[in-house]
Amino acid sequence: MAIKTFNPTTPSRRNMSVLSNAGLSKVKPEKSLLEKLKKHAGRNSYGRITVRHHGGGNKQKYRIIDFKRQKTGNATVKTIEYDPNRSANIALIEYEDGTKSYILAPEGLKIGYLVVSGPEADIKPGNCLPIANIPVGTVIHNIELYPGKGAQLVRSAGVAAQLMAKENGRAQVRLPSGEVRYIRLECKATIGQVGNQDHSNVQLGKAGRTRHMGIRPTVRGSVMNPCDHPHGGGEGKSPIGRPSPVTPWGKPAMGYKTRKKNSRTDKQIVRRRNGK
Repeated sequence: MAIKTFNPTTPSRRNMSVLSNAGLSKVKPEKSLLEKLKKHAGRNSYGRITVRHHGGGNKQKYRIIDFKRQKTGNATVKTIEYDPNRSANIALIEYEDGTKSYILAPEGLKIGYLVVSGPEADIKPGNCLPIANIPVGTVIHNIELYPGKGAQLVRSAGVAAQLMAKENGRAQVRLPSGEVRYIRLECKATIGQVGNQDHSNVQLGKAGRTRHMGIRPTVRGSVMNPCDHPHGGGEGKSPIGRPSPVTPWGKPAMGYKTRKKNSRTDKQIVRRRNGK
C-alpha cells in the first residue's frame, strides 16, 4: 500500500501521512466474525491503573482471526480489509462449504486467490501447513509455538521469518529480531511475508491522531514533583540527579534486561538477537 502525503495547509498537515486504501475492499466487516471490545483505559479489576497512557480512542470491534487454521481444504479470498486492532491487514476467506474466516493478509495476496490449509498445501503466500512440510529457506509468518495452540509469532505488518534448518524433530527459525530459535516440526506456519509493509513509515503528524488510537499524553518525569517521579523536583530546569534514567518505580530505564534469568524457554534459543 502506498503512503499518501498532504499539502502543508496547516502545521500538522505538513508532516502528516496516511496509508492509501487503494488495495482494500470498501465493504463492512463480516458480522458473524465481530465481537464487542470493551475499553479498560489501562485499569485492572480493582480500578487501578496498571498500564499508563491508555484511555479514550475511537470505538472498535474485534475481528475474530483464525490463527489455528485447523480447517483443511481450499478457500477463496473474498475481501482484503483494514483491522483497527492490529498493524496488518486481514483477508476474509470462504471455504467450499460456505464457512468464512479472517486470516492475516500476506504480501501479494489478492481478491479471488485460493488459499489452502493442510499438509498437502503448495508453497504459496497465504497457504498454511506444518513446518515439517515447508522447504528450508522459505519465508514464513504466523508461526505456532505449541502445536494446535494457534500462531503466536511474526504477526505484525511487514515482518517475516525464515526457516533455516530442520533436524531431530525441530526446526531452526530466524525471527524478524534476528533471534534464531527451535520450533517443533508439528507447529504450523503460513507462507509469505505479512502485508502492509508501509505501516511503519506513516507519520501521525498531530496529537489528535494518537488520541484517536487510545493513547493518552506522556509526561516527562523531570517536570514532575519528587513525590511523583525520581527525576522530579529542583529549582528551574534541573537534571535528573542520577547516573542514568529510571522508571517511576526506580528501575533502570535504559537497557535493563527484564527477561527471567532461568526462563524455561532459554534452551529453545539458538542465537539471541544481539548475536550472542
